[in-house]
Amino acid sequence: MVSRRHRRAGPDLRLGPILHARGTQGDRWRVSATVLVAGDRDPPDMRADGVRIAIPPRFLHDYGGETLWRYDFAVPRGPQESRCSYGFVDDPRSWHFPVQGTVLPPRIAFAACGGCEDEAEIAAAGLSRNTLWGGLLGRHRAQPFHLLLMGGDQVYADGLWTGVQRLSPLAGLSDARRAAADAPPELEGQLDRWYLEVYRRGWGQPEPAAVLASLPAFCMWDDHDIIDGWGSHPADLLDSPVYQAIYRSARRAFRHFQLGMSPDDPPETLCGPPGTHTQAIRLDGTGILALDLRAERRPDRVLSAESWALLPGWLERFRDCRHLLLMSSVPVVFPGFGLAERLLSWLPGRQRLEDDLRDQWRSPTHREEWRRLVRLLAGFTRETRCRVTVLSGEVHFGASGGIRGLDLDMRQLVSSGIVHPPPGGFALDMMERAASGRETLFDGLDLEMHAFPETGRRILRCRNWLSLAGQTDGSLLAEWQAESGPSPLRLPLPAL
Repeated sequence: MVSRRHRRAGPDLRLGPILHARGTQGDRWRVSATVLVAGDRDPPDMRADGVRIAIPPRFLHDYGGETLWRYDFAVPRGPQESRCSYGFVDDPRSWHFPVQGTVLPPRIAFAACGGCEDEAEIAAAGLSRNTLWGGLLGRHRAQPFHLLLMGGDQVYADGLWTGVQRLSPLAGLSDARRAAADAPPELEGQLDRWYLEVYRRGWGQPEPAAVLASLPAFCMWDDHDIIDGWGSHPADLLDSPVYQAIYRSARRAFRHFQLGMSPDDPPETLCGPPGTHTQAIRLDGTGILALDLRAERRPDRVLSAESWALLPGWLERFRDCRHLLLMSSVPVVFPGFGLAERLLSWLPGRQRLEDDLRDQWRSPTHREEWRRLVRLLAGFTRETRCRVTVLSGEVHFGASGGIRGLDLDMRQLVSSGIVHPPPGGFALDMMERAASGRETLFDGLDLEMHAFPETGRRILRCRNWLSLAGQTDGSLLAEWQAESGPSPLRLPLPAL
């Protein structure tokens, strides 16, 4: 532990502050702020409006010449919305974030896919990397959000095969030879620096940095936060020394920067089995459950038997909520993938999208787990009269759908990416066709993807992010903020 005797004002910030949401607790709004600073001295205490004592730093990790720290505090809430200013003691710099009032519904932003496998593709598509981050920031400054939900692939670590010195000799090897390779002793240290630089490149740019310092985030991970396709590779590859070293380093970085937690922190918002990252928080009558669909994934499963046994209890936490937002990195309500995979099987350059489809809930390998999830959610909704809306990203376009039958009305909202470009137009034409019909499922349920009234299409063919504005009657107004075409695209979600 770094000595607490050394103190100085004005730390040299290398990344952050990054705000992490811990949820409402009565008349308190609980947050954490993470900062990466140069040197090995303790940064100063923090101050925050409404917090009467100085907030001490907690050491999280030493990245070699740079150290990561976290500050935990709870801000008092009044009936109306307020603003909390925070910063370091004896330092003129300050930041601020909105605090939801106790009698007002929340305003929530949702974003996913905050990078790209090769960022040169963004400019090649005629796009500017942070246009939508800038749009989110402008909207936040004009009408502040209370919470940012981040639905996976916040960063893209795919370049590690050439960017990490000790991995580069393995870049051209077959899966079998990679699985047989030993992990060099220096590998994890190099990987830790790699993931740090991935987060610094993605989140240190002005627009996302300003958002993350002024809006508490609640994050789940997906494969690109680790490595493309994590969990869907053959088991011997996933369990190999090299891939396990990659996973351990990615997991540390995810916990540090996206959750604001060290590996040995108490669960806080976490509620899954040890080593997993399913999380739950509440904003008064709105519940948020983010499933970890990567830590336990294998080619033949999405969740372990232990997580499936715990899932009913996770849902039970939200029994008295008006609305439950279920974060699933891949969509739950989506066209059947047998058809979609056949439609894409003959397209040039199809491999990346096909890999994404095989990760989906409705890919044939995971179909029984998907049915189990739908039945659990249907039973919860019918019993509690709490509306369930699934929020997903991952597929690099926007969409809306629903599963209905008897007295069930479960909605799906898809929004991505805030940075990642959409697939090619012909691929989107095929997805539009796959999404055009109503599908009869099981237990008297039907699945349908909905057309956006503003465009008449079911697929939003440009980069986008989503806003969710709570209404006083318990309903939500969803608005897709699109980079091109009509914007916003609106969908009211009435309370049950």
